[in-house]
Amino acid sequence: MNVTPSMSRPSAAHNTQRYDAVIIGAGIGGLYQLYRLREAGLKVLAIDAGSGVGGTWYWNRYPGARVDSPSHVYQYWFSEELNTAWNWSERFPAQPETERYLNFVADRYALRKDIQFSTRVLSCDFDESRERWQVRTDKGITLDAKYLISCAGTLSTPLNNLFEGEQSFRGEVYHTARWPKQPVDFTGKRVGVVGTGATGIQVIQSIASQVKTLTVFQRTAPYTIPMRNQCYTDADRAKLKSRFHEIKHQVRNSFVGFDFDFTYGSYHDASPNDRREILEMLWDDGSLALWAGSYGEIFTDEAVNKEVSAFVRQKMSERIKNPALIKQLVPTDYGFGTRRVPLDTGYLETFLRPNVSIVDIKAAPIERIVENGVQTADGKVHELDVLILATGFDASTGALTQIDIRGRGQQLLRDEWSKDLRTTLGLMVHKFPNLFLTAAPLSPGAALCNAPTCLQHQVEWITDCIRFLEDNQRATIEPTLEQQDRWVAHHDEAASTSLLAKTRSWYTGANVDGKPKRLLAYAGGVNVYREHCDAVAAQAYADFRIN
Repeated sequence: MNVTPSMSRPSAAHNTQRYDAVIIGAGIGGLYQLYRLREAGLKVLAIDAGSGVGGTWYWNRYPGARVDSPSHVYQYWFSEELNTAWNWSERFPAQPETERYLNFVADRYALRKDIQFSTRVLSCDFDESRERWQVRTDKGITLDAKYLISCAGTLSTPLNNLFEGEQSFRGEVYHTARWPKQPVDFTGKRVGVVGTGATGIQVIQSIASQVKTLTVFQRTAPYTIPMRNQCYTDADRAKLKSRFHEIKHQVRNSFVGFDFDFTYGSYHDASPNDRREILEMLWDDGSLALWAGSYGEIFTDEAVNKEVSAFVRQKMSERIKNPALIKQLVPTDYGFGTRRVPLDTGYLETFLRPNVSIVDIKAAPIERIVENGVQTADGKVHELDVLILATGFDASTGALTQIDIRGRGQQLLRDEWSKDLRTTLGLMVHKFPNLFLTAAPLSPGAALCNAPTCLQHQVEWITDCIRFLEDNQRATIEPTLEQQDRWVAHHDEAASTSLLAKTRSWYTGANVDGKPKRLLAYAGGVNVYREHCDAVAAQAYADFRIN
């Protein structure tokens, strides 16, 4: 007799709790989704593995953790009163302040009473006979819900056990995405950091002055822009608050969800002097505007990207003025902006310190971790007391593929996405009725968007869709296969014009062995994506299968 996975699980009827909706995650998206669905009159529960709210800003408390989106756009837009009540202290807040902001929101709207903390979702099964989801947790509880919404985050599943022998290391090991709450003392210690992405950069520049020696293991040098942070005065805050509605409109109608956009016209139409003036101005601004608010051709035109890359390389080289370090730290094998662009605070200059060294693990990869350090393929053992892993994430998909999610016909989402990354608008998946997604593949929120902008838009779309079903007394909604195929084809068409899709990075899943290679984020722009989503809602979800 064949037994399906769901049939083989023991009955937990006595431990079943019934809700209208269950939300996975209590970060930026999860808190807002909880607020919106409660506002709609639904009985809702959010579940989070952390002991508090915050998502990314709960887990990522490593030294130097800081937002690289300006605080005046890295926030909620549903309430001007909320905006008025909170005062950001600086342009680019550190992790503790962002975590405090999210706790402030949770307290202001009494959200905690509907959040179950320190709990992991193990499985989610769609019961076709009842048209409801059965959500099982590690607490032995089954949650019965009509709707299941993932707000589990884009960068929430760290890559672990990447190196042979990790368990044999006798020193301290820390992963930046699971940093302990208690301070870590680096005084007098030999510290190694693996990874030089946005997270690695923040750690390296923050701890170099504290350690005895710092060894940085780098595979790919990053382009990086010096952050121009500032402490806000009351006058600064008042000015930004007075522009609440203006900024809200800007972030929702720009290419990547910021209050800047490609407003300088075509690169080809500008004179060389005008181009240089714009690039210099945006470099001095010390934000991501140089990347996503200068010229759109940076993303699509190889010749333009080559010229802008040369500009950034020159600026980076001027900061260190050391030919050997320039060769190690200034990238030449890919174009500016085709990988995630970090902001830094003295990162390049850190390598001028006598106690800091760099190891090229593209030339000599890490072979294994040994008792006393890291052994590279050239046979050298780099002796360490502390090993810090800033090795990245299974972006956009990892949070869901680690959960046993089964839709119609016991179809496993993990199996679907192991073959190909396919969604409808990055919001739903064929064969998975009433499963709604945020920050999922094939939407801007998967990688190419200021996170709060795209999360709030998707939460609002999901809420409106659920309201539509409830108002019309319908049981389920699911994208058709034909509809999903059309969106995938449109996504791929937009990706085909983008240089991001032609560069190996986590944007394309290249950092995870076996992960299907497709540009994770919709490359048509946040503004265009919003138009597509709005059109679907305006047509009363006509292309969906609704029962």
